[in-house]
Amino acid sequence: MDNNKQTSNSQIDWQYAEECTRGSCDLKELTRSIDWKQGLAIALGVPLLILPSIGYFTNYVWAFSIIVWGLTIFLGFFQNLAFGELATIFPKASGLPGYTQTVLGSDSDKNNKGRFKFGKFIGGFSAWSYWFGWSPVLAIYAILIGSYIKGLVPAFNDISSTLLSLLVGAVVFGSLALINSKGLKNGARAGYILAVVSLIPLIVITIAPFLTGDFHLANITGSWFPADWTWDLKHILILFGIFAMAEWSACSWETAAIYGPEYKNPNTDTPKALLVCGGICLVLYVLVQTSVIGTLGVEGVLSEPISPMVPIANLTLGTLGASVAIIMLVGAMLLIIQTAFLSSARSIYSMSVEGNLPSFLSKLNSHGHPMNAMIVDALFNMCLILLGTPTAILAASAIGYIFANGISLYTYVKVRNDPEFSKLERPFKAPRGWKNIAMITAILNIPFFLIGIIYLNTLELGWATTGVGFFVLCLYIPLWFYSQREVTKTKETKGRKSVEKEAVLAEVST
Repeated sequence: MDNNKQTSNSQIDWQYAEECTRGSCDLKELTRSIDWKQGLAIALGVPLLILPSIGYFTNYVWAFSIIVWGLTIFLGFFQNLAFGELATIFPKASGLPGYTQTVLGSDSDKNNKGRFKFGKFIGGFSAWSYWFGWSPVLAIYAILIGSYIKGLVPAFNDISSTLLSLLVGAVVFGSLALINSKGLKNGARAGYILAVVSLIPLIVITIAPFLTGDFHLANITGSWFPADWTWDLKHILILFGIFAMAEWSACSWETAAIYGPEYKNPNTDTPKALLVCGGICLVLYVLVQTSVIGTLGVEGVLSEPISPMVPIANLTLGTLGASVAIIMLVGAMLLIIQTAFLSSARSIYSMSVEGNLPSFLSKLNSHGHPMNAMIVDALFNMCLILLGTPTAILAASAIGYIFANGISLYTYVKVRNDPEFSKLERPFKAPRGWKNIAMITAILNIPFFLIGIIYLNTLELGWATTGVGFFVLCLYIPLWFYSQREVTKTKETKGRKSVEKEAVLAEVST
């Protein structure tokens, strides 16, 4: 009799089992399968974000662009030490999107049913901004790969640039999704290969002018600023905008923290990956910009603003160097596409788990990988490719990244001040007084860098780019309200099933 009763109960449990995708339910978690070296390998695409900005920065601030990169990397250390501490406090959260949603979402009054939850909304908006800061990297570099392929293979000149970029996007996004579908280990292996293909040639081409005598310090010391540069409001706003774009590139190594839920030992792996990646970025960003301006001079860089590495390769390595440079750049772009693809997909996944985006985006495949999020991310970028202008996409994307950084830093200050969070374990803790530094850098991001990037965008590309940026950011609003209704329905269904289950169990027991 007891056996029959036990069987009946287990059948009832199976009958009323829920397929739940929200973080509050029994969700299958991301698999802890990588160490800090593998996380670093995936994040090593970040130093290559300098490539589209070398000529752009030189055009505005000449040799001072070297100082801009150096200062921005130090700003990255200030910010990322705070993010590293958050990573060890919330080891299951996916980087910046996870921290803001966890902390700000906790402000929501649990008894506030049916009322607007401001903290949850802002936490989700920060995650959405972070996603928009990373995701368009896929489209930007798919377009650039298409343009370099045209330069390398003349037979492709008859194909329209947009069609070629779409083909590149389909092949690259599909291949990377397939490679990473079985977990981050495969992505790390691909990162190692691409790092060798891209970083080593980049370093060789960067250092070669110093060895061949083609580097001239006078090209830097005699050209710090344009002749018409003045420290008026206009130029200060331009400088804030330049720093915002530099942050989009040079501070992005915080992506090493987004794999927190997938590190085997997140409390030690996260800060290690952050600090090592930051050191590599500091050396490469400053060295590359110094080498390019010191070798070509400001005028030489401005004559080849899109790909100034190519003439350096020609000058120092001969005709073969140009071909090597193009291959290197394509490899570099593949690496940064993978870095962005994995970061932005996990941002979408994190938002869905927290109930800030539709639930189907938080489903994991059998290997614990967020494939639905990756597919949606890829489709969004295929649409962005249709814009055909990487500079405009980058400028719009930078607005989202500045929002995310600023809100995340304010989140860190809240965690340091809030008694509820102060009790949590901190295996890695930023130095004493770091909340004050975090507050200063938060204010730098919002409002100063934000105002600067908007001004620079309107100056360079008109209001269209800024409009696109804010349009994408505002898409979050209807998606968020839809997700809140979805969460409410899920809770109601769960409650109804629970009542039905209790009734059936009571009937069986009698």
